[in-house]
Amino acid sequence: MSSSSPDKRQKMDQAAIIEAAMSAMTDTTNPALFDVTIICTTDDFQASYWMDRLSSGVCKSSSDSTNNYPMVIAVSEDWSSSSGAGNGLGTLYAFQKACNVAKEKYGADLAQELMEGKISAALYHTAGKGTRLAPLPASENNNKPGVKLPVCHQLADGSYEPITVLEAVVRQTGIYASSRSGRLSVFWGDQIFVPTAPFKYTPTHHVDIMCTLEEEPPTEKVWKEKGLEKYGVIAVSGGGNAAQVEKVDHPTAMRMLKNLGDIARVGPSLGSFSVSAKMLQALCDEFSSELAAKDGKLDTDPHFWMPLTLPQDEYISLMSQKGVDEQESRSHHLRMAKMKESFLSANPELGMFGSVDVGSNACWWDYGLLKLYIANNLKLSEEGDDADLLRRFFGVTGRTMNSEISGVTVDGSASAFSCKAKSGSVGANAVIAAVEAEEIQIGEGAIVVNCAAKKIIAGKGAVLYNLVSESDDGIVAEDGDVIVSVTDTEGSSMLLRSKTSICGGKAWKQVLDGNKMSFEEVHKQNRDSDVSNIEKKRKELYQKASSSFGL
Repeated sequence: MSSSSPDKRQKMDQAAIIEAAMSAMTDTTNPALFDVTIICTTDDFQASYWMDRLSSGVCKSSSDSTNNYPMVIAVSEDWSSSSGAGNGLGTLYAFQKACNVAKEKYGADLAQELMEGKISAALYHTAGKGTRLAPLPASENNNKPGVKLPVCHQLADGSYEPITVLEAVVRQTGIYASSRSGRLSVFWGDQIFVPTAPFKYTPTHHVDIMCTLEEEPPTEKVWKEKGLEKYGVIAVSGGGNAAQVEKVDHPTAMRMLKNLGDIARVGPSLGSFSVSAKMLQALCDEFSSELAAKDGKLDTDPHFWMPLTLPQDEYISLMSQKGVDEQESRSHHLRMAKMKESFLSANPELGMFGSVDVGSNACWWDYGLLKLYIANNLKLSEEGDDADLLRRFFGVTGRTMNSEISGVTVDGSASAFSCKAKSGSVGANAVIAAVEAEEIQIGEGAIVVNCAAKKIIAGKGAVLYNLVSESDDGIVAEDGDVIVSVTDTEGSSMLLRSKTSICGGKAWKQVLDGNKMSFEEVHKQNRDSDVSNIEKKRKELYQKASSSFGL
């Protein structure tokens, strides 16, 4: 009997990896969690919110453990400059703040336990304005990771409510925890993926970065076909060492990467990475003056990984494309090269920089842009392997779940989660969650999340979010409308409007039709909002409206 072809074996292997990943990510009895979950937020109110929410929710231990773990720590990035620390210095600063909180609150020495390999830790970057997702983050009072998805999960008290983007990301990334004792993993707070490459591994480098490595050798033809000149690219040698280049063509990349020797595979970087406790300490020591002064802005890719993996001249050349002065780049490269030499001589047991392949066919769901938020949420009502995996990840076992909508005509392709309504209709491919109304008329491809009103009318492709109304007219949205509510600590609300065709980043400073303020002005008004108190107020308004029409 002939053996199966390599392509068929590869697909079988990928299917097994996907099944293992999905099983781990959806195991509510024994969830895959890092011992320490650190959330880097914009302000202290958000930090308090996430410590409470995650500790009692997705990061809650399933056992009666008497030790401190799993532990959730959230810290704000109170940097000297409004432009922030960058994700490089920001990672180091957030970890140091988290260590201080752990010592004060739990008497735990995180840095020491990480150094001894006793624990794993993950840090999630969530700070930022979320301009490209506008106006949804405004409705969460700038708590960008708190943006809700139109699918509900069960809370500790048995109730259901929409899961947030960050909760979904924490659940997904936990599958890497078992491989990363003694390391700090760093993730971004708005992307979920299911790997098609093994997620359990033994780290071989002090730094490893996630990427989607191509199967084919990195020829110029492959480089062009895959559009690699548009990305930050990780190149991996036959021996497993890696280097990073950014937005360069094939000939330039090969020249810059010549120190690697034979280049076996290349692929776009995902940005997420992990570092050994020793490397984390070395970086904190190297940048101790910047961290103490809360001064400077350094990102991981251009300021850590590229100077650590590229020759000086190539690094200077690449940074000049970003408009960075040659002497500044030379000086920084010398600084990092000196640190690298000293570090590796003292810690030769691992290589410096390696890769973690998630697979070139990995399923990927990004919620950082409004158009992607819409596209990926509508997959909950679509057909296909990708949509099936998404539904499984979120625990969706039926088109209608935990809902009382027997008087509503629901299209066979629509989805409704934790909804109550007496009459109306839900159109093809629409997705609604935590919606309560006497009557709903939901158009094709519309998304309605956490809304309560006597009547809700959503046109084709409309997005309604966090809206509450007790008026007889209820909530009305035309085709392509995006309408959200912004609530303050007193419980007063205002509507903020946009269109699905509008990019919030480009329209950030504009006052759009129907609005009294620009997104930027609302963002400023929302600064340092007590998001925990506002969420409580919003729930009270929701319940009051729902009760007023007998639901």
